[in-house]
Amino acid sequence: MSGTSLDGVDGVLVDYSDGADAGRVVAHASRPLPDALRDALLGLQHSGPDELHRAAQAGAALADVYADVVARLLTASGVMPDRVAAIGAHGQTVRHMPPGHPRLQPHEAPYSLQLLAPARLAEATGITVVADFRSRDIAAGGQGAPLVAAFHRAAFGGTGEAVAVVNIGGIANLTALRADGGVRGMDTGPGNVLLDGWCERHTGARYDAGGAWGRRGRVQPALLADLLADPYFGRDGARSTGRDYFNLAWLDAVVARHPGVAAVDVQATLVALTVEGIARAVEATDWGSPTTSGPQRLLVCGGGARNRALMDALAQRLSTVVVDTTDTVGWPVQWVEAAAFAWLARQALLGCSGNAAEVTGACGPRILGAIYRA
Repeated sequence: MSGTSLDGVDGVLVDYSDGADAGRVVAHASRPLPDALRDALLGLQHSGPDELHRAAQAGAALADVYADVVARLLTASGVMPDRVAAIGAHGQTVRHMPPGHPRLQPHEAPYSLQLLAPARLAEATGITVVADFRSRDIAAGGQGAPLVAAFHRAAFGGTGEAVAVVNIGGIANLTALRADGGVRGMDTGPGNVLLDGWCERHTGARYDAGGAWGRRGRVQPALLADLLADPYFGRDGARSTGRDYFNLAWLDAVVARHPGVAAVDVQATLVALTVEGIARAVEATDWGSPTTSGPQRLLVCGGGARNRALMDALAQRLSTVVVDTTDTVGWPVQWVEAAAFAWLARQALLGCSGNAAEVTGACGPRILGAIYRA
């Protein structure tokens, strides 16, 4: 898995032999994206010269990084390639234009584009690859995201209580696991994407370690209200978004209406924006019972779970909910999203659906992913 934050690639090796639906992680490996590849992928967020060539080269380079992570997993676990059923490879999202995206014209087809060279990855590893998970859900009328909800149900559901699972990557997404077994969810808005970009611009660091810099600032209520006035936060039903919508250009346009706000105060306000997007999504969700207005517990995964300032603000905003990381239930925060795409690959091989249509808005369950046999 390489997510919207563009910080690196996480991989897990998952064993399903014990019958657990979510599987058991037996190895984890990660590595940062090379600077040149990161810059190339960032450049492809917008149209530019020689775009098709640059996209093909970036996809091939990303496949090589994925292959290296696979090699590290196999070395760490002592597992031979012929024992691995498949690699679930997400690829790198460079454009996400689902139904309802404001830049789509009425006559234009929605799409979501994840760069990768899955055939190259299959050749490099000798392992079957499952990729291109989002296209089928979009073809069925869905958003193509978030796709992790069905896996979250397998890993964290069945407890008899209402549980919220929030992945805070570049974009944050919510999975609402209802006490009755139902599932709801959505992309809540920016996660780390604006926090990381603003921090890098003003401090040179690619992310705000522990949220220390943002904690020094003060939330600006007028700026926060202006950020939250974006129509995305008021949309009903299935919704998803990406870096091509929430980016520094979007932020700059809003900040320009609030001259004199210090950079560190903008950072503090962006923490509040991420938190408020999550909290509003939790509060707007149908939790399945007139007596259940929200979850008893909220579990956070993804890189944002390591931002202490963000976690503290989330716990304060949702003061009636126990806010924890997924570490506390046996799923380290860096494992969850990669494990979700291993699960989706397994679903594809079994001929079983992978999407939660009630989350993505698709017209029904669909088998997700294209299979490249070794």
